[in-house]
Parts: sequence; structure tokens; C-alpha cells
Amino acid sequence: MSGTQIANIARRWIGTPYVHQSSTLDAGCDCLGLLRGIWREINGEEPERIPAYSMDWSEPQGEERLWAAAARHLVAKERRDEMAGDVLLFRMRDQGVAKHLGVQGRVGDNASFIHAYTGHGVVESPLSRPWQRRIVARFEFPKGV
Repeated sequence: MSGTQIANIARRWIGTPYVHQSSTLDAGCDCLGLLRGIWREINGEEPERIPAYSMDWSEPQGEERLWAAAARHLVAKERRDEMAGDVLLFRMRDQGVAKHLGVQGRVGDNASFIHAYTGHGVVESPLSRPWQRRIVARFEFPKGV
């Protein structure tokens, strides 16, 4: 499946309300739930069961749980090697753990990403310089899982 096709799957989720720990198109999802829903559409069953998590999960311990899970199931890429459909992992605070995800929608001058954002639901946002600075890792969905 091409990156453009993956970005288009993500776009179908736009307007889905933000619901913590959910992953249901049109009913609710968080940023991880968006990726889980895309995974299910592309690959079928999710590769592992997601335990319950709080809004500040892994912060106190400083554990990069989301990054480790992404590395287990996605294909790591160079951060500068951008393509539509890439999974982006963001660190929202300096010295904090990386715990926000999105899917690259467009590249180039009008770069964008699709993500579930508290208070906004699933939206496509410009991948502005402030967002770009927060990217700590880039992945792609594995082929033929």
C-alpha cells in the first residue's frame, strides 16, 4: 500500500472526536487509537494488546514506551526521509517522553499531518516548524504483515 493511500485512510478519520484510549472511526479515538485503526484497516488484527494508559503515562518513569512499541511493529526511517503516510512520533515537551503520534499527510511546502488532538478530535494540521522540531522519530507501516 502506498503512503498516499495510507494518508487517505487517515483522512477518513478527520472529524472523529477525541476520546482517550478509543480507536473507533467516527465514534472516538486518541492519537494512538488513530494509528491502531489505520493498522487494522491495512493489516487486520493489531499486533499486541494495548494496556490501559493514563494521560501522563510513562512520564514519571521517563520510559519511552510508545517509541519502543513503534520500533517493535513499524519500520524506522531517517527523520528527513519524509513521505506521505509516514508515522510521526513527537516529543511534546523538552525532556519529556515522546507520546504523540500522527500520519504525514502532505510533504513539501504545504506539509501536513493527521492526528487526534485533545479538544479537537482528528484533524489535519500544517506540519509547521514548531511541530517539525518536536519530531523524534519517523516510521512507515510494514509491508505484507
